[in-house]
Amino acid sequence: MATVDDIDALLPQTQCTRCGYDGCRPYAQAIAAGDAPINQCPPGGAATIAALAALLERPALPLNPANGIEGPPLVVRIDEEVCIGCARCLPPCPVDAIVGARRQMHTVIEALCTGCELCIAPCPVDCISLVPRAALTEASPAPSAQDNRRRYDSHVTRLAARAARRAALLSARKAAALE
Repeated sequence: MATVDDIDALLPQTQCTRCGYDGCRPYAQAIAAGDAPINQCPPGGAATIAALAALLERPALPLNPANGIEGPPLVVRIDEEVCIGCARCLPPCPVDAIVGARRQMHTVIEALCTGCELCIAPCPVDCISLVPRAALTEASPAPSAQDNRRRYDSHVTRLAARAARRAALLSARKAAALE
């Protein structure tokens, strides 16, 4: 019987949430539990669906169009002349492929970008666009699923540690104010 780890290993680890789950691992958990079909991953497309079908001994299904369409690997580009440095694109990037600081121009480390699109919606000046990875002047290969998973795990760990430090600080301030 296939485990969550087996299923998760077949997913592209873009962490794009287009499947309807908060990342690849929650989607793998839902598939393993029988709560989600195997055809909800646009970045993985037909190849991932076929691999999941073989692993789970289920029929392959066409990609569910409600989750998106299959296409070439993408990366985001930031128009650096338009970027205002608001930093709203930084937190949603699940693999920390965007670098910059508040009130400073931001840029994308294209070799790390999974093309998840999560940074596009928060941008107030629409300076972020998608381009096919193959169209890059110095096309770098897409990051491996293992690298994506490692960077995503680091991102989540860092955010959790930051939230814990903030909660502790607020708790200490509240306790000091009550004394």
